[in-house]
Amino acid sequence: MNFDIATATPIVAFVLSLIALGTQVRSILSSGEKKLDERLTKAESKLVEYDRRVQTLESEMRHMPDRDTAHRLELTMEKISGRLDTLDERLKPIAATSGRLQEFLLEQAQK
Repeated sequence: MNFDIATATPIVAFVLSLIALGTQVRSILSSGEKKLDERLTKAESKLVEYDRRVQTLESEMRHMPDRDTAHRLELTMEKISGRLDTLDERLKPIAATSGRLQEFLLEQAQK
């Protein structure tokens, strides 16, 4: 067997070209993978941020009254308002009496 460099050179060049091509394809694919990893990292950090915000909102909402409690508060306030109106009506004669008494005392003081 005779080894001819002229025959081996195109074969070696072809193999080296395939290796270079494979390296280029791999670098292109890995650059996309790096971008994908970066996007995934950003998405995970946003998800963690949103999770914290949701937890904060949930903890704040626990302290707020529910619909039944708000309804009971509304009924109680209406009841208190009715009692204040009744009290106002009962105080009107007392205010009139105290006004007449004040006028009487002023007239007595002027004599």
